[in-house]
Formats: sequence, structure tokens, C-alpha cells
Amino acid sequence: MVMAITTSTAAHTSLASVTLEVADPEAARRFYTAFGVDAYVRLRASEARSTGFRGFTLALTVSGPATVDGFVAAAVDAGATVLKPAAKSLWGYGGVIQAPDGTIWKIATSAKKDTGPATREIDEFVLLLGVENVKATKQFYVGRGLAVAKSFGGKYAEFAPGTAGRVKLALYKRRALAKDLGVPADGTGSHHIVLGSTADTFTDPDGFAWEATA
Repeated sequence: MVMAITTSTAAHTSLASVTLEVADPEAARRFYTAFGVDAYVRLRASEARSTGFRGFTLALTVSGPATVDGFVAAAVDAGATVLKPAAKSLWGYGGVIQAPDGTIWKIATSAKKDTGPATREIDEFVLLLGVENVKATKQFYVGRGLAVAKSFGGKYAEFAPGTAGRVKLALYKRRALAKDLGVPADGTGSHHIVLGSTADTFTDPDGFAWEATA
């Protein structure tokens, strides 16, 4: 059994923002406003080529199944495609959608039953990067000043959130992430995402770009 390793060390570097690179920023802005996550993402125009899985997902953790259904319905009404219908699982209840710009979103809750009415509140916003080598990428980030909050060997790692933003960063095996999302793991070209850093500008071992934020 692989044990989780945790640390309370304060991070010197943290993920401050997430910018999605899209072909049509105005159309994407309308979608994300209707979806209810426009306050969590930035948008930037880009015509960079990309095929298949982009290697990441953005995830919303919410209070209960009814809230999951509400977010999924709002996304679909605004033009999203359902990749995995919302359903119960061993871990709770959730579904996966793909935005018109190609970004994959997972909406989930650990609760299997509702204890109250549906809301539009987001408890946690997570950027999950699919990487080839979790241990190596984790160490790369530690070297850049990020602090590990949880680590399950070479399968998963989670970093301590900073005060500059409200997004949590986590690492998962690329193929395992693609399987969880219900898509093929193969993909080439741009990730179509830029991570805002509280420190310097750099690119990680899997090609994810970080930019220093003001």
C-alpha cells in the first residue's frame, strides 16, 4: 500500500492564475460566463495547432449531486459536449464535459446524496496536469519553490495552494488521467493553457508553460 506523504511547508511559488488559449475569446467568454466559471479562468487568443488530448483537465468540486447536475446542464446548454454523463462512482458523483474551445472539465462531489438544494457555489477549483513521470515533475516543481501537500508515490501529487490564487495544482499520470476523463491519451501540439506563477517564467518537463504574473 502506498502511503500519502504530506507537508505543511509554506510554498514560495504558487499557481496564481489559469489562462486558456482559445481561437475565439469572445465566444469562450460567453460560454464560461454561462457555465459559471468565468471568474476562475483568463482567456487569450491563440491559433496554435493541437490534436487529441491536451494533457490536462480543470475540475470543480461542489457540495452535492444536484449541484453537479446544475453545472453540467449549464455547460451543455451553452454548447459543451458530454464526455462522461454524471453518475455515481466509488468516490462520489460526477461527470465530464468538453467546452467548445476543447478544454475538458470534470465536475464532481464526494457526496452521493444531496443534503440541501443545488447551488452555483464551487468548493474547490483544481488544475490537474497529466504528466509522464509524476515523481520527476514533482521534484522539478519542488525545485521551483512549490510545496508538496500530498504525494502518493509515482501516481499522484498535490501542491500547497498559495495566497495569490484560488486554484489548486495537482499531478496525475497522463494515461490514467485520460482514462478517467474517457478520452484517448494521444495528443500533440499546444496544451492551450498557460499557468500564472507568483515567481518566474519557466516550462515544465511536459511542456506546460508558466508565466510570471503581475
